[in-house]
Amino acid sequence: MPLLWGASSPQQRGTLLGVTAYLIWGFAALYWVRAEPVPPEDVLAHRAFWSLPFVCLVLLFSGRLRGALLLLKQPRTVAVMALAAGFGAVNWLIFLWAISNDQATEASLGYFLLPLVNVLIGLTLFGETVGTAQKIAIGCALVAVLLQLVYYGGLPWVALALPLSFGLYGAIRKKVTVESLEGLFIETLLMSPFSLAWLIYRDGAGLGQYGLEVDLVLLGAGAITAIPLITYVAASRLLPLTALGLVFYIGPTAQLLVAVLVFAEPFSLAQLLAFTLVWTGLMIVTVDNLRQARKQRRLIERPALETP
Repeated sequence: MPLLWGASSPQQRGTLLGVTAYLIWGFAALYWVRAEPVPPEDVLAHRAFWSLPFVCLVLLFSGRLRGALLLLKQPRTVAVMALAAGFGAVNWLIFLWAISNDQATEASLGYFLLPLVNVLIGLTLFGETVGTAQKIAIGCALVAVLLQLVYYGGLPWVALALPLSFGLYGAIRKKVTVESLEGLFIETLLMSPFSLAWLIYRDGAGLGQYGLEVDLVLLGAGAITAIPLITYVAASRLLPLTALGLVFYIGPTAQLLVAVLVFAEPFSLAQLLAFTLVWTGLMIVTVDNLRQARKQRRLIERPALETP
């Protein structure tokens, strides 16, 4: 990747890594749709099972496998990671179901809602305080949900379940100090007995039944799961959180473009209004975060300037 390593500063490399991770996540639907006609629950089993050997290889070549194995001797860590793995699996399954049931547009709305759901989780579960910008953004998100409730006569459950499951996954992961790659290793290790049992029960769960292309998609499920995570972790170590937060919007934007332009899903006026409300809320929060970051930077720089 000459472009990546030719970047002149850590921030440029971090930006390229972050953009790469979110582009992979954003266009992942184009990969998973190639697994049809394999059902979403079968794809989930392949994704969980084949992620384990891929992550093991990455940990082995990076010299981190022994450290990951030592984490298994910590019962509390394993218990917390097991709970996180459950919410992670639910999130994967909902996304795969949405892709195979013409709900990719709603899935993209769900990931746009993720930062706001994280604010709500912090407020309700961790007793965090929120500022005026966050309150306005949450209000915009609630109006967007109510708008779809009135228009469609039901809750947009995919758009709500995706960010909620991932937000709870992240909240649980905060309870243990485990790197993302090591965490994925423990999660997939805990999932592997269930996924293997499912693959056996389902007679391969589509493997060897629908041609070479589908087989390659299923076998590559581990790589397509782990690579953007590895890239994202590398970016998070090079970029401040505010900059990484700005890069985040690439993912759901790409998902929306794929849903509308590639999958030709309908995009109604109600959906446009809902997205506009959510985008407005996110913009308010983003501007406020940038303002706070600049303020903190000035406070840090001022003592240095005043030092004789």
